[in-house]
Amino acid sequence: MTESPHATTIWPPDVLTLAVDVGGSGLKASVLDTNGQMIADRVRIETPYPCPPPLLVQKLTELKEQLPNAARASVGFPGLVRSGKVLNIPSLSRLEYGGPRDERMAAMWHGYDLATALADEFNIPVKVANDADVQGCAVVEGTGFEFVMTLGTGCGTAVFHEGRLLPHMELSHAPSGFGGDFDDYVGNATRKEIGNKRWRKRVLKAMETFDAFLFYDKIYVGGGNAKHLSSVDLGPRAKIVPNTAGILGGIRIWDLEK
Repeated sequence: MTESPHATTIWPPDVLTLAVDVGGSGLKASVLDTNGQMIADRVRIETPYPCPPPLLVQKLTELKEQLPNAARASVGFPGLVRSGKVLNIPSLSRLEYGGPRDERMAAMWHGYDLATALADEFNIPVKVANDADVQGCAVVEGTGFEFVMTLGTGCGTAVFHEGRLLPHMELSHAPSGFGGDFDDYVGNATRKEIGNKRWRKRVLKAMETFDAFLFYDKIYVGGGNAKHLSSVDLGPRAKIVPNTAGILGGIRIWDLEK
């Protein structure tokens, strides 16, 4: 969880937050009040491909201009971000959605200071975090060890202990034990290839494998593909959470620093 150098931690009680959710297939945004409620309808555009960093900044700025003014912004990003800089972004390192990794595009993203670039364009403080971390901020209960798994283009992960967001780890890049990493094993390309029935079984196996080394007390399953699990019994420790959490977590991620 990283904020830009322009950020401040002193906010009025009625502060408004621009919440942005960067996805492999869509870019979404809304403005939230202090209770985490949207004060404007969510706006969405398709994620462009190829998507070099300046183009993403441009498109997110266009989304911002469609919404009411806010004092700060939070951005959920589908990759590894540290100190505001992108270290890894699988989905946007491709020339087309679901396509193979393009080394030139990956090099453009590696080390890119996204937090500062957005703060400069938005002219407000910006906090950038992994999208699963942001979604988790909206749904965790704050008790015990809680694990968040988001199912979209790939597989996002976030971990919380007693309500505290732990440093982000790209757990989905660990070997799944079934061939490839978790991103490949339960990613959207795989779902389309093998069908929802087999994919659901893979999700259950992935949950069991994560539990074998995390020993989580509760797991929250979100992301755009979580809707395909509505007919599946995920067990007593699991809860499917709405995809809107990717937006609503944008307010709580600021509160967690208190």
